[in-house]
Amino acid sequence: MKKFILIMLPLLMGFALFAQKSEYTYVDGLLTIDGTDVAKITKIKDSENLGLTSTFEVSSMDGEKLIIAAYAGEFEQDPNNNMDHFYRITFLTANQIGIFTVSKMGTEKSFAKLLGKSGIFVDGKLDDKKVQEFIAKKGKAPKIAMDYTPVGRNKSWPINLKEDKNIEQDSKIIGSFKDISVKSTGNDTYEFKLPSGVTIAKATFTGGNNAKNMEVHTMKDNLKRTVPIASADNVTFSASAIDRNQLVLERIVKWLVANQYL
Repeated sequence: MKKFILIMLPLLMGFALFAQKSEYTYVDGLLTIDGTDVAKITKIKDSENLGLTSTFEVSSMDGEKLIIAAYAGEFEQDPNNNMDHFYRITFLTANQIGIFTVSKMGTEKSFAKLLGKSGIFVDGKLDDKKVQEFIAKKGKAPKIAMDYTPVGRNKSWPINLKEDKNIEQDSKIIGSFKDISVKSTGNDTYEFKLPSGVTIAKATFTGGNNAKNMEVHTMKDNLKRTVPIASADNVTFSASAIDRNQLVLERIVKWLVANQYL
């Protein structure tokens, strides 16, 4: 029994050490892990975002720049989490990049906690393998947010549909349209995009240029509804080099502009 206890004791001690978590403190820009000062964090307010967000630079105690963390506003906010920002963290000396969540409330302290619990510091430097493991375990893969902002232009000019499927106003391209109809359905369906290529709406209708309603799906607000697009004129024949449904497309575009989708 005594021999068994002597054999097990080192194993139990090893498990205890393995389970032990690193302790960190963060005071006045200084990150300390397990009683050792490992890094200095500098906060820089982002002028292009009216100072509402900040960039963080992390340096070793020797002054070597190790990490840059910048607000990643191009990513789509998690609908189930409105308390965090996405940050792009570049680990300079490890040549690796990851996307992480950082709290909107007390962002600096939240970022310091992320690093303090990361385990990526070894002898005051970044450990390449540990950085890779940290990104794999804690990194995020958010969707890029779509920019649905209409093109700025002189709105007093008329809007024209062109043969190349572009939509113009005052010689400026403000969008485009594409016929994506499936003949077997008996409906006409068109897709509308901004010049950037972002799809803003899909519209389906019947009756060609005499269509009275359209089923429209707008991507910015993810709404689907039926919208009246009837014309006072009854078209019996229409030949157009632009599109067979040019007249109804003009009414649809007018509605998209009026509702600030285009």
